[in-house]
Amino acid sequence: MGNKRGAVGRRKFLKSAAAGAAAMVTKPETGQAQQVAAQDQDHDHQVIPSDLTLRVKALESLLVEKGLVDPLALDALIDTYENKVGPRNGARVVAKAWLDPAYKKRLLADATAAIAELGFSGMQGEHMVAVENGPKVHNLIVCTLCSCYPWPVLGLPPAWYKSAPYRSRAVIDPRGLVREFGLDLPQDVEVRVWDSTAELRYLVLPERPAGSDKMSEDELTALVTRDAMIGVAKVTLPAGGNRK
Repeated sequence: MGNKRGAVGRRKFLKSAAAGAAAMVTKPETGQAQQVAAQDQDHDHQVIPSDLTLRVKALESLLVEKGLVDPLALDALIDTYENKVGPRNGARVVAKAWLDPAYKKRLLADATAAIAELGFSGMQGEHMVAVENGPKVHNLIVCTLCSCYPWPVLGLPPAWYKSAPYRSRAVIDPRGLVREFGLDLPQDVEVRVWDSTAELRYLVLPERPAGSDKMSEDELTALVTRDAMIGVAKVTLPAGGNRK
């Protein structure tokens, strides 16, 4: 139910992106009601200009027209890296942290090294920080200037993560934002927003769902979603799943 609701929320969110783009704001100063863990940063990149997006689309269309690219194969490739290969790496990290207290301690102390222990490292993941969700704290990741994202553990960033409405509202109204994704947080839960940069990227360590105490590492890995590791969702058990 939660996943279905979240999917509907994502579709609605993307549909409103065009209207919200007009209200795009520049990077807000820290000191909002919500905590923004943003370093004073000198990004060496800017928001991708719209004409570049059009150029990419035109190139793709030309390659398809000439029979050099199969659009279905291209979609399948993107889906694999966006939703399967990358996120499964992060899910493995989360599951191990849930089961191994010593590993969890290392992950929270030095995420880059702990993630590398499992063989997940490389460009876009050189400097990682893991932030842990709890009963009274919920973490949300954003890159307010562009789309910095931890590729080794989450794969390709989804379209909504790169959109102007997400990047602005994550700071201005994070509680309302996650509600649109299907996650309604109680008012007594503190929402912390972490701003990724070209030098530092974040991974949310979600709360382990109640009733999963007898599940194996593989079973736990299968529960963890990309959205939960960004902070717009929680990890839940499937209907009829393990219970205490």
